[in-house]
Amino acid sequence: MDKGLGAGIGDIISHFQNSSCSDGVQEPCIWASPGGARKIDIGKQIFCNRSLNMKNIVAVGFDMDYTLAQYKPETFESLAYDGTVRKLVYDLGYPEEVCLLIVYACVINNLLEWSFDWKYMVRGLVLDKKRGNILKMDRHKYVKVAYHGFREMSKEEKVEAYGNTLIRDAFDEPDYALIDTLFSLAEAYLFAQLVDFMDNNPGKVSKSTDYVRMYKDVRAAVDLCHRDGTLKQMVAKDPKTYINEDRSIVPMLKMLRESGRSTFLVTNSLWDYTTIVMNFLCGSHTLDGGITCNSDWLLYFDVVITGSAKPGFFHEDNRANLFQVEPESGMLLNTDNGTPMPQVGDISPGLLLKEKNGTCRIFQGGSVGHLHKLLSIESSSQVLYVGDHIYGDILRSKKVLGWRTMLVVPELEREVELLWELRDLRKKLHLLRNERDLIEDQIHHLKWSLKSEGIDVDEQRKMCTRMDDLECQRDKARLSHQEAQRECHQKFHKVWGQLMKTGYQNSRFAHQVERFACLYTSQVSNLSLYSPDKYYRPSEDFMPHEFDIIPL
Repeated sequence: MDKGLGAGIGDIISHFQNSSCSDGVQEPCIWASPGGARKIDIGKQIFCNRSLNMKNIVAVGFDMDYTLAQYKPETFESLAYDGTVRKLVYDLGYPEEVCLLIVYACVINNLLEWSFDWKYMVRGLVLDKKRGNILKMDRHKYVKVAYHGFREMSKEEKVEAYGNTLIRDAFDEPDYALIDTLFSLAEAYLFAQLVDFMDNNPGKVSKSTDYVRMYKDVRAAVDLCHRDGTLKQMVAKDPKTYINEDRSIVPMLKMLRESGRSTFLVTNSLWDYTTIVMNFLCGSHTLDGGITCNSDWLLYFDVVITGSAKPGFFHEDNRANLFQVEPESGMLLNTDNGTPMPQVGDISPGLLLKEKNGTCRIFQGGSVGHLHKLLSIESSSQVLYVGDHIYGDILRSKKVLGWRTMLVVPELEREVELLWELRDLRKKLHLLRNERDLIEDQIHHLKWSLKSEGIDVDEQRKMCTRMDDLECQRDKARLSHQEAQRECHQKFHKVWGQLMKTGYQNSRFAHQVERFACLYTSQVSNLSLYSPDKYYRPSEDFMPHEFDIIPL
């Protein structure tokens, strides 16, 4: 089995695979470059759930936050965490004894027990607001890993809470909160800390406060951070500290546009923040590594829509007004469904020039109906939209509109590389599981045989001895299997294990990726490694009865 893209393309492009691209930062390696069509590292590949022929795509759209702009979790999530705690203290009146501990711990970095570990939480978890539990479940919504605060719950506790009901729990709002975005990791961690504090210090927390109230307060504090610009002001001052640079974004956008496709940006961020972030990602770099401030990044898009209020933006019956943005001042101008309207008073010369030259049009608000009209989209299936939010970007655009979708999963790069490294351990797990099944089948057969009539005493004794030996073998095999499972689980994440799996089942998060994302990959610029006309084809689906019949 080939670790890279070779499996599936074979000798057809073998003459490309030894080609090399310049390692200089100014010339990222893309498919369209002379040495571009080469073997793609497994962590950079695009994976396909549903066939997608790029020749049928006329417009490619992008979200900005955590899609084009990949935030650094060690700095950005810590910033979000610290801002949320301060809102709890100064805006929501939380006990200073609790919150000052947290704030102080943030500042002095791990010298106190309460500090922020940005690696602890992962996407795909579910918060049980009523019980104060954090859950990871499989695609069938069976809880496989559960913590109360930071205390691991026993098997008996999990069954008592989630397995002894006549009606299956849907694990949806309002009783549960879904941690499906990277923006949610800091609030989930803070919620777990508050659960632990309340349990360990019952006299120091108001009797009227319960887990639900604490979650609401944390959620409100997070919203305050976003509404008053606390986070974005810090990022805008120093983007390099909080956002990863990716020199492949501009070549990717250029390649898409040169292939004859329209490109657009739809973000919930407003124009003032959007232009700072996009200028950092796509702006001109100076010799000393700095970035010149201009609007050159607009050359890579046909339409930019800010303040889109996704996921509501994707509903065609959305009646939100569409305003045109004057880029120099940020002023909003009325439009007639995207068509410029005569304005009372002076109009910026810069805006008239852009309209005349037919370059990027910038808007705020509106709905998907406006976007289709602006880009002359005749069919929703002609649009590919790339985002990071399984609900806000992918589910709505796929389910409501029928857009083609690509989900960006930054965690995927490390996950697939680990899968490759641990392939021998996973093979061992498979063999141990089969061994357990075989031994258990033999034990069950002996137990039933002992019930049969006509077996003499000596034969019964031999069968009992054999069964004792098999039970010892079973216990050893079970212990070996459990230890190997634990080792594999902790290689991915010490607490939550593999992002896309819980045991042998796909995780709830993986199930959503499979259902709603036509394509998924680790970062948006991986598109630059493939032909803009590529036909993405999924692997064949297999039912359990096929695995031992069809050679893989």
